[in-house]
Amino acid sequence: MIENNIIEKIYCDGACSGNPGNAGTGVILFYENKKVELYYGAFIEHGTNNIAELNGIYKALLFVKLDKNNNQIKILADSKYAIDCISKWAFSWSANGWKKKGGEIKNLELIQAIFKLYLALKHRVVFEHVKGHSGDFGNELADVMARKAIKMGNYRFERYDYNSLDSVLKEKY
Repeated sequence: MIENNIIEKIYCDGACSGNPGNAGTGVILFYENKKVELYYGAFIEHGTNNIAELNGIYKALLFVKLDKNNNQIKILADSKYAIDCISKWAFSWSANGWKKKGGEIKNLELIQAIFKLYLALKHRVVFEHVKGHSGDFGNELADVMARKAIKMGNYRFERYDYNSLDSVLKEKY
């Protein structure tokens, strides 16, 4: 992350090859000065699309936590499930002892970890749902990075250096 630059928005996405199958996460940071950083990784064998999407939100929140500017940051994701898990449903689930009507909460440990982080940062975060595969530039970049994480089998979450953003969108994974 670049110091002294202000993060304006963060796109996150998860991908899964098969469901369950190999899963990965991509995160894109957009700064007010038009700088863009791309990240990929968090590879999971036998993961699901929902786990990959939740990991995207978790990684995005970690970037918010690291940011020292204390400004409000928009997190954009194409998974309504992942957004609602953290920004809506987790409030009632936690109040009910992490139980819900109708059965178990899937991905509970991951949701609890993300929710704990979200509670500490919610005054700085606004979630926005974007339609996946609709041509939204940031979402398309995050999708490419998530698929790259699967292709590379990259467990670590790391920055991706690029020459041009348009060339990144043309990469096939």
